[in-house]
Amino acid sequence: MPENQNTAETTKTEENTVLFSDLGLDGRVLAAVSDLGYEKPSPIQAATIPLLLEGNDVVGVAQTGTGKTAAFALPALSKMAELADLHGTARKTQVLVLAPTRELALQVAEAFTSYAKHMGDFTVLPVYGGSAYGPQLNGLRRGAQVVVGTPGRVIDHINKGSLDLSDLQYVVLDEADEMLRMGFAEEVDKILEATPEDKQVVLFSATMPSSIRRISKQYLRNPKEISVKSNTSTGTNIRQRYVQVMGAHKLDAMTRILESESFDGVIAFVRTKMATEDLADKLKARGFTAAAINGDIPQQQRERTIENLRDGKIDILVATDVAARGLDVERISHVVNFDIPHDTESYVHRIGRTGRAGRTGDAILFMTPREKYLLRAIEKATRQSVELMHLPSVDAVNDKRLAKFADKIGETISSQDLTVFRNLVEKFSAEHEDIDEVEIAAALAHMAQGGRPLLMQELPTPPAKQARMSSGGRDGFNSRGPSRALTEGNATYRIAVGRRQRVMPGSIVGALANEGGLTSAQIGGIDIRADHTLVELPADLSGEQLKSLSRTRIGGELIHLELDNGRSPKSDREGGGGGGYRGGREGGGGYRGQGGGGGGYRGGREGGGGGYRGGNDRRTEGGSSEGGRGGYGGERGGERGGQGGGGGYRGGQGGQGGGENRFGGARKPRTTGGPRRRDY
Repeated sequence: MPENQNTAETTKTEENTVLFSDLGLDGRVLAAVSDLGYEKPSPIQAATIPLLLEGNDVVGVAQTGTGKTAAFALPALSKMAELADLHGTARKTQVLVLAPTRELALQVAEAFTSYAKHMGDFTVLPVYGGSAYGPQLNGLRRGAQVVVGTPGRVIDHINKGSLDLSDLQYVVLDEADEMLRMGFAEEVDKILEATPEDKQVVLFSATMPSSIRRISKQYLRNPKEISVKSNTSTGTNIRQRYVQVMGAHKLDAMTRILESESFDGVIAFVRTKMATEDLADKLKARGFTAAAINGDIPQQQRERTIENLRDGKIDILVATDVAARGLDVERISHVVNFDIPHDTESYVHRIGRTGRAGRTGDAILFMTPREKYLLRAIEKATRQSVELMHLPSVDAVNDKRLAKFADKIGETISSQDLTVFRNLVEKFSAEHEDIDEVEIAAALAHMAQGGRPLLMQELPTPPAKQARMSSGGRDGFNSRGPSRALTEGNATYRIAVGRRQRVMPGSIVGALANEGGLTSAQIGGIDIRADHTLVELPADLSGEQLKSLSRTRIGGELIHLELDNGRSPKSDREGGGGGGYRGGREGGGGYRGQGGGGGGYRGGREGGGGGYRGGNDRRTEGGSSEGGRGGYGGERGGERGGQGGGGGYRGGQGGQGGGENRFGGARKPRTTGGPRRRDY
């Protein structure tokens, strides 16, 4: 592809007064924009959309959250709608969007889907690493007009021949500087080289380093350069704080905050309609008065819910950005960004729901470690720092609960007619003279809790077996992540595939993330065993997630996800006596084998014996009773050895080198290193 003379024209955008209807967009796209409640474009949208509709290549210098997704999506869809009117709808990839992360790819795909809702037979397909190839291959085979993906997975599909770019009209590099910073320069070059020369290219970047200039010069034709100066700001009467918390622990974090801080009304923002209902139900189960609003709720119900919030009949409203648009309730003291917005303008609009009518307000942002870069974008856009918030301790929460309970007792005594209950207690006390009246009162208080514990509990220390699993498994080789105890809010699950099915940690993470909607950060320790795997996941998985995950296949096998009850499978218990954890020099016990003995963890130089999957007839991979396996890290007699031992990984004196007597001849070398995880 020839290099082009880069004669980029630069336009600095400020505030604009134009409407979306003034920009020349297709009527079907405008209808979708109107459905979402938008009338005026942001500065980057007002400057970019006309240039793209004219067919120009564009370089946009804009921060995350300035509205750039709509800036490239709306004109692309408008041009596709016009082509469909002329030539009919073609199920061929016409738009390719590259994004640095899976999360951003999903967000962009959702935006395209929303904007294309009135375009009839139209498909948007996200493709990204860490998820199963099957659904993506099926989607590409059926045809998707828009493909949004991460560079690593896009190049995989190009190499496999599953992504056909011959009809491509439009390429977008979103957050290009972030992609290059993450090491995707080579993939980006290869992808662009595989695209038709006559396509239109859009590049958005928060900064303009030399590497971005090189891409612009090499792959864009006389691009128009748009530079946006953000005018976003927030009121100084709003205190902004953030909490770094994993997704599975957000509910507990919010509970601690609500129980420890004085608040009047609260709005909690989430990204999806389903999440509004889910979070509201969980908050109600914890004793809060909460309700949800989203785009599927009828207008009459929405108005009634907001009126209840205004009147104090409910204290917490869980909402999406669209559903909360235009919401004005003075009593809102706190805004909780339960899900961080990927748009700084949305963040400003969200926290603007508090601090109304001259009041002060609190804005709290929940953020996972992977979302740190979005915090930096928010601080830059708002020109204010967001301070770190430390979650209240369990003791602090319990002190609040006890004080509140005591106040409730006093309030009930002074405001309620207790005649019936007093007579009941007197009668019970007379009939049970051996029971102190304080005990009776305590029992009644316990009954009043309705089965909910009064005090918050620290997560108990996991049992030794589970602790070993979460810290990296028996020998750590098949595990994922660093050594650690079971994370608060997580539980151990069991899936019905293991080493026998040749599963690897990467395929497990990908399947769980793809089918269960989990992020890789929510997936903890993985311990792969012979015919099953133990994996640490959030304890509060929804019924829909569990159902979806149970239908997931890895390597063609259903995983049958279920909570682990700590049992060992029968096949693991058969055979000789166990060598044991950190077994001794001659620890025995067979792993699945009937007669062989398995060496202990970090077993001694003579430890072990007996075949992995081997039987008494020694006909499979196993060896005989003299073969053996010490332990990972210790002197090892021989891995899956034959009668004479076999070569051992980090083998010691008992079986070093070896392997001559292994069935099939020479020792098979062991490869080093675990699976390389692609872009998640």
